[in-house]
Amino acid sequence: MWLPVPPDEIEGLPEGPNYRFWDGAEDFPADPAECVFYVVPYMKPPALGQRPLPEMSSVEVVQTLSAGTDHVEPGLKHLRPGVRLCNARGVHEASTGELTLTLILASLRGIPDFVRAQDKGEWLGGFRPALADKNVLIVGYGSIGAAIEDRLAPFELARVARVARSERTTARGPVHPLTELPALLPEADVVILSTPLTEATRHLVDADFLARMKDGALLVNVARGAVVDTKALLAELETGRVTAALDVTDPEPLPREHPLWRAPGVLISPHVGGPTSAFLPRAKRLLVDQLRRYVNREPLRNVILTTGETRE
Repeated sequence: MWLPVPPDEIEGLPEGPNYRFWDGAEDFPADPAECVFYVVPYMKPPALGQRPLPEMSSVEVVQTLSAGTDHVEPGLKHLRPGVRLCNARGVHEASTGELTLTLILASLRGIPDFVRAQDKGEWLGGFRPALADKNVLIVGYGSIGAAIEDRLAPFELARVARVARSERTTARGPVHPLTELPALLPEADVVILSTPLTEATRHLVDADFLARMKDGALLVNVARGAVVDTKALLAELETGRVTAALDVTDPEPLPREHPLWRAPGVLISPHVGGPTSAFLPRAKRLLVDQLRRYVNREPLRNVILTTGETRE
């Protein structure tokens, strides 16, 4: 079993398996053909995480430590049928929820302007928008979307609307299907993207999506950069009609000379929704639980797909 965290630093690992530490080093820690449970290194380039997959002829489980799995899915074509791909649901909700709230408040209250003014010794007063009384739309209402709403709850919002692939009802209220998104966009003051990147969500935020957003609305992306058509977003930002707070971009990392850096009304953080002090304790708990389930032949958590099976 290949782990990106040294096994002796993870308390409670089940006894019996032969654990190997690999966090993306050039040399593999053992023969990839003998690996049965592969935990993909976290926050590494996609090509690196996929590198051992063609040789993993015995692997039964591929576990990511990220909520998204798009960075590893292209490599699954090398694997035999029946391999389960699991994500890290339960690991990133706290950190991503915190950052989402930070980006919203910083953007609305003008924190970047204050920091720039502080650098120049200027006292920059004036009225700013509040989060209170705003309509918020969460696009992608899985565990992270729900965690974001939990953290928005004390802020006296006028309304929270939720959108996901499938319609359903939650304790907080209804979740609308994606087909209703065009009707919901014009009412939202803040639009939060927390959806996985799939073929259905790639460039979901295109010119038509942005045109439906109300004047002065804020777009917050803590999902994946490619959920947004960067060219279309730049066009809207240049008009000043909408603003944006982006933890993810397309391309990523954003090149130094990319115009998105200097676009008006945009706040960019460098994909830091997950890597905080909250990550490692939750990641270790997930790995211990998953490995115990595997050893005891119990159902695994967070199975996203199984190779050789049609994905819904």
